[in-house]
Amino acid sequence: MRIGSRLYRAALALSLCLPLAAQAAEIAKKDEPTPLSAYELYRIYGDRTWTWDTGGGRFIEDGRRFVAWVNDKGKQSFAEGKWVVDDLGQLCMRATWTNAEGAARASTCFGHRKIGNTIYQRRQPNGNWYVFRHSSVHQDDEFRKLVAADTVSDKAHDLKQLLLDQELARKGG
Repeated sequence: MRIGSRLYRAALALSLCLPLAAQAAEIAKKDEPTPLSAYELYRIYGDRTWTWDTGGGRFIEDGRRFVAWVNDKGKQSFAEGKWVVDDLGQLCMRATWTNAEGAARASTCFGHRKIGNTIYQRRQPNGNWYVFRHSSVHQDDEFRKLVAADTVSDKAHDLKQLLLDQELARKGG
């Protein structure tokens, strides 16, 4: 066999294999989790309230303000701060939480990845991944707890005013 025909066969085999390899890589890429973009996260959370069993957090688009209120076994707290998103699929709530005993800053972040149209979420840095939104939304998806109605801002404002009034009364004002 001559060198020319060997090179021809090798080139032919390579040209037939490359499209198959590219297709296999594309299929593998579809099954690989990819981070949601900041824009995707902004569209999911912006001007929504994430309702929790004990209250909720409001993601206000204007100024990226974050307001939350909770009532955990009769102990009320409110938070005021900011929410931020990035192109690594991360949403963070950076706020000062206040209750009758005082105030403290906290930062809570969640990671988001998608495979196809299914979105996964976990609390950062070490939470377990779970389905946040199935490709066809299920009744029990966490995503469904994001609602348009603002169910927390008034409660947070009222608690803030109550705590301020109590502080003034303690100081004799």
